[in-house]
Amino acid sequence: MVRSRISEGIKAALSTPGTWPTIRRYLVNTVFDSTFVMLGIIIGSAFSGDPNTRLTVVTILTSSVALGISTGVSTYEAENLEQSKRIDEIEKAMLRPLDDTHIGRSARSSMLLISLVIFMAPLLVGLVILSPFVLLHADITTAAWIAIALAIGVLFITGVLMGRSGGRNPWVQGARMAIIGAIAFVICFYIEKLV
Repeated sequence: MVRSRISEGIKAALSTPGTWPTIRRYLVNTVFDSTFVMLGIIIGSAFSGDPNTRLTVVTILTSSVALGISTGVSTYEAENLEQSKRIDEIEKAMLRPLDDTHIGRSARSSMLLISLVIFMAPLLVGLVILSPFVLLHADITTAAWIAIALAIGVLFITGVLMGRSGGRNPWVQGARMAIIGAIAFVICFYIEKLV
């Protein structure tokens, strides 16, 4: 019963025309922002004068959760506002409420699905970047360099997917995202060394 309702909700959400483009738009921004936050954390904690694996792990984990909650809630609120406006316009045109109709249920399901996906994005990025510190906790410097490579890899993959869905050259788009990540890392790395 519960599975069937969840399945129906997901189908209803995916049948709403704006769901996929909205997920794609928010997802790219969220993955990009989350990855850059993780890069900053690694630079500030793992490459500091007194690196501490536990501090790095806890900071990445708590920041991922905080980013997930922040992006998930803000996405829900933004989508709630947009869907409410859209439903109000349709209700005015049809001269009837749409709460208990397929349109109303699809709009609510779409909001929830978009918010859930965006909530999960920073958590997944955090887990990918966190993995070297958990697996190689004895060698924080090696773990940090692997985590940096993974972060730039996440940006590259995001760029490739963005390029594919946008009809652009996916490899060029992926390379652009990775280069931006590498430049940001170098700038932040030297800031940390100067301070």
